[in-house]
Amino acid sequence: MIICTEKGDTLKGDRIIVEARKIDDVRIIAKIGRHKSQRTVLRDNAICVIDRKFRFVKKEI
Repeated sequence: MIICTEKGDTLKGDRIIVEARKIDDVRIIAKIGRHKSQRTVLRDNAICVIDRKFRFVKKEI
């Protein structure tokens, strides 16, 4: 398993479990059209683990 620790590293998955000592307020953000999503910031020893990978992955050229 690769552990990403550098600024800008990204995790993508259908289900991601997060833990942190401090969690900021959850905010609603606009995605495409009417679709909405949620965003928050994890602070102090934050960790994210992918629990379920994407079912459909777009192949990059």
